[in-house]
Amino acid sequence: MAGSNGNDGARPVLGVGMVGYAFMGAAHSQGWRTVGRVFDLPLTPALAAICGRDASGVRAAADRLGWAAAETDWRALIARDDVDLVDICTPGDSHAEIAVAALEAGKHVLCEKPLANSVEEAEAMAEAAEQAAGRGQLAMVGFNYRRVPAIALARRMVAEGRIGTLRHVRAHYLQDWLVDPAFPLTWRLQKPHAGSGALGDLGAHAVDLAQYLAGEVVTGVSALTETFVRERPLLDGASSGLSAAGGGDAGTGPVTVDDAALFTGRFASGALASFEATRFATGRKNGLTIELNGSHGSLAFDLERLNELSFHDHTEPAERAGFRRILATEPGHPYLEAWWPPGHGLGYEHTFTHQARDLVTAIAEGAQPRPSFADGLQVQRVLAAVEESAAKNSVYTPIPA
Repeated sequence: MAGSNGNDGARPVLGVGMVGYAFMGAAHSQGWRTVGRVFDLPLTPALAAICGRDASGVRAAADRLGWAAAETDWRALIARDDVDLVDICTPGDSHAEIAVAALEAGKHVLCEKPLANSVEEAEAMAEAAEQAAGRGQLAMVGFNYRRVPAIALARRMVAEGRIGTLRHVRAHYLQDWLVDPAFPLTWRLQKPHAGSGALGDLGAHAVDLAQYLAGEVVTGVSALTETFVRERPLLDGASSGLSAAGGGDAGTGPVTVDDAALFTGRFASGALASFEATRFATGRKNGLTIELNGSHGSLAFDLERLNELSFHDHTEPAERAGFRRILATEPGHPYLEAWWPPGHGLGYEHTFTHQARDLVTAIAEGAQPRPSFADGLQVQRVLAAVEESAAKNSVYTPIPA
């Protein structure tokens, strides 16, 4: 590791370097700033340096987000002696190059989802991660919703057999921030940068959660995709998070990704699944919902009520059976031992703190963190099969093992 902790010399420092400082960069920074103050960790994360192409912008971000130094070249960030882990928060078109270079340089890697813009890139990243693991470097994909306590509790309950044999999974991720046709042509709407639209941005989360909760993978899909607004004003200035300005005399450009994706799937066990991802669901701000139905019961979760999990125990007599609310704020629930008294809920930002905790712990133990790059590759193969199916009039498309 980079050195010893100046505050308590017993614990070595894990120097973190981040590439990107927009929406995800800010969220990840929150996690890294907070994790060591909440959880008792075997290593002390240190925010060594943050990287972005604009010198003044990245320097301001470093000051605002708590990073000790700023770089304008990600290669220089990787080369720093005080960086042990590289956290990649850039658009998907740069994930593979940065991640592979960081692993080859002997760094651990955290990469935002989806893992890459193509199966070929994801395969190269998974191969690099497998080789690096033999040298002691570990890699993880940032599917942060796994770290919602209610979701982690649902996974525990499925593993314990509380819902019996899985029959159905239905997952929807609905947003509405693209409904206005005057919203400008940001990188998220351009295939060379984003890989896909709602499918990769939102559908990747839905697929990962479905497979994580089910404990098995999707083996085939049948899909529809649509782009509702095919031309948008060119960007006027910088974008920030999910907001941006366009218009003026700059003209318009083509949208080259999907606005919505709808697909059905089959799990390895024979269970059926349905997925919907859209950024055109008016009134839905961050509506990620997932429900699992099994032979002994059902579980349901809604991200907009993220401290709650609904559970139906079908083994109870019908006279008193029904869905009941579990408030996932007890000390015995996942991650909650370090937070507030029961009933004092957590929020979106805490998922990044939990993500950092799990990765730091895995690095200290030399254990493969999950989701791994291999897990990210599997999700990428599902996304590719969705696009292939949609291009072939929804023909059922198997997913390679």
